[in-house]
Amino acid sequence: MKDALIIFDTTLRDGEQSPGASMTREEKLRIARQLERMRVDVIEAGFAAASNGDFEAVRSIAETIKESTVCSLARANENDIRRSGEAIRPAARGRIHTFIATSPIHMEKKLRMTPDQVVEQAVKAIGWAREYTDDVEFSAEDAGRSEIDFLVRIFDAVIQAGAKTINVPDTVGYNVPEQYAATLRTLIERVPNSDKVIWSVHCHNDLGLAVANSLAAVRAGARQVECTINGLGERAGNASLEEIVMAVRTRADVFPVETRIDTTQIVPASKLVSQITGYPVQPNKAIVGANAFAHESGIHQDGVLKHRETYEIMRAEDVGWGANKLVLGKHSGRNAFRARLQDLGIEIESEEHLNHAFARFKELADKKHEIFDEDLHALMRDETVTPETEHFRLVSSRFHSETGETPRAELTLVIGGAEHRAQAEGSGPVDAAFKAIEAVATSGSELLLYSVNAITTGTDAQGEVTVRLSKNGRVMDGQGADTDIIVASAKAYLNALNKLQSSAQRLNPQV
Repeated sequence: MKDALIIFDTTLRDGEQSPGASMTREEKLRIARQLERMRVDVIEAGFAAASNGDFEAVRSIAETIKESTVCSLARANENDIRRSGEAIRPAARGRIHTFIATSPIHMEKKLRMTPDQVVEQAVKAIGWAREYTDDVEFSAEDAGRSEIDFLVRIFDAVIQAGAKTINVPDTVGYNVPEQYAATLRTLIERVPNSDKVIWSVHCHNDLGLAVANSLAAVRAGARQVECTINGLGERAGNASLEEIVMAVRTRADVFPVETRIDTTQIVPASKLVSQITGYPVQPNKAIVGANAFAHESGIHQDGVLKHRETYEIMRAEDVGWGANKLVLGKHSGRNAFRARLQDLGIEIESEEHLNHAFARFKELADKKHEIFDEDLHALMRDETVTPETEHFRLVSSRFHSETGETPRAELTLVIGGAEHRAQAEGSGPVDAAFKAIEAVATSGSELLLYSVNAITTGTDAQGEVTVRLSKNGRVMDGQGADTDIIVASAKAYLNALNKLQSSAQRLNPQV
């Protein structure tokens, strides 16, 4: 019998700390439902003490999710832990994940605490957390650069205090696999009662080693891996959930563990997270990249045609490729539309909301013959916009681009309830559209990123545009989708402006 490997997903917490990737409560709920559908063991829903908005998001997920454990992160102080405890109170299974830094540089420069004070604070934190749940996880922040003797000491103390999971994070992505595995083995050997807890790892990808370090730790005795969909996360990201899960499954001869993940839900989860956060997946990304199962070389193509396993170590359908079949068309009715949204975990707030969404679906179906799940996700993302959050709105547009002529854009916008007309020239139609918007919006924002991706295949596919804007230190991603890529670009720019305008809308733990 193999040991169970617990998959702890932190897309909604650590993944959200990617610049511009902050989400609304509704978006977090949609991802949480998909994670539950994928049978993730633990969902770290957020940092409840960061803001009232994040508290409500964690609480909503705790009320909604029944099969996965719902977790909230908390610093090792009483206020954070009590906020987390209240947020997870409705959960069928709730966890508090508390942490404190343990490396010499963090204790001295950031915490300004002595090692004795750090141990004392950690023990207090476990005590506060256990007032709300017996499922308490303790993390030694920057364990990868901490002294082994001190880690042994603090882990012994928190286990005695009642911690059930001990996390050894490589917070800054500094470790290499052999070193990290040796650290885990040493801790498991030296910490008293190490067999009474689950050992966990949380690796960052600053040197591109997050997955390698995590897998090395699993072979050394770790039985929980903390990871994110698409490897999303702060700086260079976190260990990628899909790579961890499929490595363990594909190399069952090497790893003495197995997960309970429904791997056919991996690609749908990847696409959903990409669409909501605006972070596209690189084509050559393992497992979920568009080229992950593509074969260009004639030798490879010949081999695969003769016998798949010559060049494919996994089946594309096992991770969800090909699972998103055509589901709807222009002749589909309201009931079929509603049913498919429910299958995708998208909630309809009211009949009025359904009617409006269905009308927009019909408009899209007139433009493109085949409607895929990804199209529905993009459509319903736009449906979350309300008059309260839509300060800027595109009414109509006209673009002119001709060889030898300067591209021009003419837009009609509603800004704060008033209609404005604007026109501008640019180096291309997109540039002209953005300049026309700024001519009347005068936001003073800086454009950091412009990215275009096709939502599905075919020349009639919707183009999905991501625009990242920065203003006064705040960074927001905006998304827009349309079969006309210039219109999608204008929508994305306005979406980012609306997020910058509405500070209460986004639930970013860093704020």
